[in-house]
Amino acid sequence: MAAKHLSIDDFFARLSSLFHSRRNSTHGSIFLTQKRLSPQNPSSSSAVPTATASPFPDLTPPSPLPILIRATDGKSKEHRKDKIKISTIVQPDELEGFFTKYTEVMKGGTTGLKKRDRSGRKKATKAKKKGKGGGGVAGEGDGEKK
Repeated sequence: MAAKHLSIDDFFARLSSLFHSRRNSTHGSIFLTQKRLSPQNPSSSSAVPTATASPFPDLTPPSPLPILIRATDGKSKEHRKDKIKISTIVQPDELEGFFTKYTEVMKGGTTGLKKRDRSGRKKATKAKKKGKGGGGVAGEGDGEKK
């Protein structure tokens, strides 16, 4: 399952086309994730950690670690063969420029979004409140009179 990571420019081109394809459909999701990459082969001087060694050496790395950025469309298991997955690795010295471009692509991709229709939810909430008989202190008037 070792997929090849795209270059940063290719990643942005594919991400833009992914947003564009979703803009033309009536519904759909795009999932974006990012995580810090751990070193492939951590340099461990000893196999058994000592009492003075940190139990979590990756919490304080000696140098900044690269970041893995992934994007995928929201295809379910039934449509997994059609699922689009893209990823890239961003080195620490490229982060500022990457996130500047990332912001531009995100803004461009979200311009065609439709606002969610929540009118049904609002009507249900109003009807529920109306059915309770107003707002009183909890425990007062809820039970039967004796």
